Amino acid sequence: MSSGTVTQALDVDAWRSLQSGLAAVGKRRLVLLEGARDLSMQWLQALMPFLELEGGLWVGEAGDAPDTRLINIEPAKARQWLGRETPLIVWDGWRGNPPDAFAALSGTLTAGGLLFWMMPSLEEWGHFADPDYARTGLDHGQAHPFAERMASILAADSSVIRVRPGSPEALTLPELPSPTTEFRVATTPDQQNLIRKLVAFGLGRRRRPLVVTADRGRGKSAALGMAAARLLQQGRRQILVTAPSRENVSALFTHALESLGDEVLKTGNDRIETASGALLRFLPVRDLLREKPEAEVVLVDEAAAIPVSLLKRVLLGWPRVTFVSTVHGYEGAGRGFAIRFRQILDQATPQWQAQTLSQPVRWAEGDPLEPLISDLFLLGADHDPVELPKTGASEVVIEPWRPAQASEAELADAFGLLVNAHYRTTPADLRQWMDDPSARSWRALINGETVGVLWGAVEGGLSSELAEQVASGKRRVRGHLLPQSLASHSGFPEAASQRGLRIIRIAVTAHARRSGIGCSLVAAATAFGEQEGLDFTGTSFGGSSDLYAFWASCRLVFVRIGLQQEATSGEYPVQMVLAHSAGGKSLVSQIQARLARHWLALVPLNWRDLEPELLMSMTSDLSSGAPPDAADIRDLQNFGGGHRGFRLMLPVLRDLSQVPGVMSWLREHGEAVVWCRAVLQGWNWPELQREGLCVGQRDGEDCLRGVVRDLLQNGPEM
Repeated sequence: MSSGTVTQALDVDAWRSLQSGLAAVGKRRLVLLEGARDLSMQWLQALMPFLELEGGLWVGEAGDAPDTRLINIEPAKARQWLGRETPLIVWDGWRGNPPDAFAALSGTLTAGGLLFWMMPSLEEWGHFADPDYARTGLDHGQAHPFAERMASILAADSSVIRVRPGSPEALTLPELPSPTTEFRVATTPDQQNLIRKLVAFGLGRRRRPLVVTADRGRGKSAALGMAAARLLQQGRRQILVTAPSRENVSALFTHALESLGDEVLKTGNDRIETASGALLRFLPVRDLLREKPEAEVVLVDEAAAIPVSLLKRVLLGWPRVTFVSTVHGYEGAGRGFAIRFRQILDQATPQWQAQTLSQPVRWAEGDPLEPLISDLFLLGADHDPVELPKTGASEVVIEPWRPAQASEAELADAFGLLVNAHYRTTPADLRQWMDDPSARSWRALINGETVGVLWGAVEGGLSSELAEQVASGKRRVRGHLLPQSLASHSGFPEAASQRGLRIIRIAVTAHARRSGIGCSLVAAATAFGEQEGLDFTGTSFGGSSDLYAFWASCRLVFVRIGLQQEATSGEYPVQMVLAHSAGGKSLVSQIQARLARHWLALVPLNWRDLEPELLMSMTSDLSSGAPPDAADIRDLQNFGGGHRGFRLMLPVLRDLSQVPGVMSWLREHGEAVVWCRAVLQGWNWPELQREGLCVGQRDGEDCLRGVVRDLLQNGPEM
């Protein structure tokens, strides 16, 4: 089909009218281009020159854009567009459809915007070899229920404009009502209320942080910018802004600049300075924590995309901090963030405040694109909590479950449970859960209602040759996270050759927690592993003392902790396993023994900031040291009596930490944290002093001497 033929088939005036009509009513539409890619490209190339277009995005291969006015963006960089806006998006689905990026960019589309999506016909989606599958291990020849589900949702949604370039069928574009008042972006009552609250907060008492949550497009960043300007006008001298990236706060700075007007003295990419010398400044969160500049107010935008451990440090580091987060966003972290961070807020700043926004700003109420994207990717998936009956956990039924075969209501409820329970559960996770043939899932039911879910995947089974290459660091195979990690980091190739079930996610409804349901789900998974002849069942999670205790209660043992903190949780990844086969048991025994031998050298080099409670649990589980000999006992007695220096005693104290029973005893001691920091993690006295653990070297040494005296008198037999 020639370009000229495509042009003749286009009603250019109708498309221009649709574009202006959507802008007038403040709504947006998805345009699905079904069929051969080359025909869709020709159709777009013919249409684009006639559309009103000030910018726009092309998501596809560079150089293929159907209009030179479009900015090319890679899906992997979609996060950079959080907080920004665009009037039009053309997405080349033939080149891949990562769900997180698609959902993220759709939220940047402004009123009147069109989202063109080039794809095969809907009937083919279930078997379409999406190029993005190769990145995640889904490039198999089986059906893809996630894509089939999306196709059925799109087919049933009357707001979707379905275009089949080259088809003889006539295309009728929707007729839009003429509004009595044309839509325009303006400050909503919701925003005005938030601005007032932000100003009162910024001028008010210390240690009363504000947490703002809302769906995307509600004008959170704009409200922050306007409030920051008012605070500078009303006497605040320095306001700091942080976010995952500078691009995330573009709208904030734009609105602050507009609100300050003639009061602006000079601006830069990361700052606005007023004529009175007041300053609004952006710093990436890690730079903010490293530099620790003084400020009366700190504004944290896109907080759900920042690890909770870093947010806690920001919370405690400045007198007035506001955290702003998207509830239902592509990052899937909003509610997980809110739930998890609320625990920290309740403990550290119990007078914290909450604020929400519901009215959209970038588009009008009733916009059809927002609920469509939400349905496609279950962004609004929520779990209806079920209270445990008084008869207790005996009423719980554990059964295998396949999300791909579930009803839409069951799927949304189960996925909502994962979203609520985990720091980051994304649309990409939903695709992996539904489409991965190695996935195995179970659910817990009470009276037919879901109260818990477990998602796992069978991994490993690599050839001996490939396993050797993985262990030596020469190869990395896509997937197989736990077996490869154990092979490459622990140094045992057989870990990659063995087969295991990795538990990826587990969640239990809030009302039913601490009733044994989580352990029952894990027991079902481990029973499956044994029945299937797997070598082990294991998990990898962001390390915390409470999660470690849970997995230990399920009989899993500690085998590895990562060297780098996770980008999502800010915590070190911890891996624990339960061996089933003789080979699995032998492997775990060897890994633990080797880790125990290296432990005292590795801790101060790699995990100086690890949570002491977690460190003590791990050290206790790696207890394998020989009891102190007569010379060590004499040195300990002399140290306890004040006659021997700490620096000479450090090797003895470290070895003592691994003597069976000692760390378990130390965990209950009032000065256990000082022991962890000074002895195991190698903190110096100024560091201990800054953390309030001692008032100086003499005080710190006296503290440790007292611990040793107590240990010799009341500790376990050595």
